[in-house]
Amino acid sequence: MEPRLADTNPMSETTYDVAIVGSGPGGYTAAFRAAELGLTVALIEKEQKLGGTCLHVGCVPTKALLFNAEIWDHVQNGAEFGLNFAGGAGPSLDWAAVQARKNGIITKHVKGLDFLVKKHKVARVEGYGRLTGPAKDGIHTVAVTSASGEVSEVTAKNVILASGSEAKMLPGLTADDRILTNIEILALDAVPKSLIVIGAGAVGVEFASIFRTFGAEVTILEFLPRVVPVEDEEVSKELARLFKKRGIDLNTGAKVEKVERTESGVRVSYTDQNGKPQFKEAEKVLVGVGRAPRTADLGLDKTRVELDRAFVKVNEAQETAEPGVFAIGDIVAGLPQLAHVGAMSGMVATAKIAGAAFRPVRKDRIPSCTYCEPQVGSVGLTEAQAKEKGYDVKVGKFPFAGNSKASIVGSHDGFVKVVSEAKYGEILGVHIIGPQATEIIAEAVAVLELEGTVDEMMYTIHAHPTLSEALLDGYGAVKGMAINA
Repeated sequence: MEPRLADTNPMSETTYDVAIVGSGPGGYTAAFRAAELGLTVALIEKEQKLGGTCLHVGCVPTKALLFNAEIWDHVQNGAEFGLNFAGGAGPSLDWAAVQARKNGIITKHVKGLDFLVKKHKVARVEGYGRLTGPAKDGIHTVAVTSASGEVSEVTAKNVILASGSEAKMLPGLTADDRILTNIEILALDAVPKSLIVIGAGAVGVEFASIFRTFGAEVTILEFLPRVVPVEDEEVSKELARLFKKRGIDLNTGAKVEKVERTESGVRVSYTDQNGKPQFKEAEKVLVGVGRAPRTADLGLDKTRVELDRAFVKVNEAQETAEPGVFAIGDIVAGLPQLAHVGAMSGMVATAKIAGAAFRPVRKDRIPSCTYCEPQVGSVGLTEAQAKEKGYDVKVGKFPFAGNSKASIVGSHDGFVKVVSEAKYGEILGVHIIGPQATEIIAEAVAVLELEGTVDEMMYTIHAHPTLSEALLDGYGAVKGMAINA
């Protein structure tokens, strides 16, 4: 559908059907879907370039570096694949070229967003957007402050807040050239000889994986008892084993007490899991202890929007307590801070505004993906969660060591774990650690969405040889009938 012409309003030249604050994956997806549904759209973004954290200093550049690291790992072990290097000197790493490729990918996709904004006839407004209060006569006003301090207004019948999140920093610390967040670490001009990573969630283990592959001495300090704590416990245990095998110094149950600059780097003092004081020194430290929602300066105090620890409360249609104001993505209470969640919640909100059919975002249908080596992909309930909910649980587990394609690509650590309900065989969760786990988890998402059973999936033909074939054996393993184990 073509976007229709906007209505007029005395407060501004154009009154849009929807104004969207923020142009990350949630914001731009909402904008394009709204246009496809025939709505007039204004997209408000404080930065000169569209794409938000994900495109510029998050998902995309991080995964670009991870892919470079994967290639580097294969090249380093080239003899196994019959690769010989002239002169016997071996390959060398051109870090500047690695960074240039990463930046080129960002630039390409920024241009892609610029094109899509024009294609969908979305009005682009540069500046910082704030709500001015409740709607007046059904019309909301967003004050937009430009980089030069000039203030203009955008009026719309509905507003979608998609302001995203920012990296949390430990109390008393400020990011600089040694104390890093995701922003600074992506712009390093050289691979550090040593790196301490505080936090073993997705951000922490991904950067630990990248820089360990590129030769840095890496230490991880995690306060909780296990790495990637949102994942199934067996996945956490396997990742910890493999990280230690790679030479990563992994410390769980570690409480960081102090981070300070030294003459040549940083020193991190912490209490280990036994309560004993310890310290580590390195060139750089990455603080990866989570992300905070950007809701402090959106004008929410002038509305009925309700907050829970700075996160916005919404209903199943992403509506806030303020009529006509929606919230999506990283700022929403109870939703994981993932780009694909932001995008889908944006599509839900715009469908509601347009009066179109939609399905609410379900937390138990959201894939979680961590792109370290080995990769982790999961969806649905963990074994422990299923038991807590009272299910009679049956579990199947299949190792990638028995998968032909894993051997072909030279990556056979890890496993597929299927959590099912015993009586009817409904699949409740799938947890993968191993090669391309973040790609093959998509099948499991579809299976859960369609309420598939073990019996159905055991007779679903998977191509051979493929990594996804490990899922077939995982389903079969629930009944003790995995072919390749």
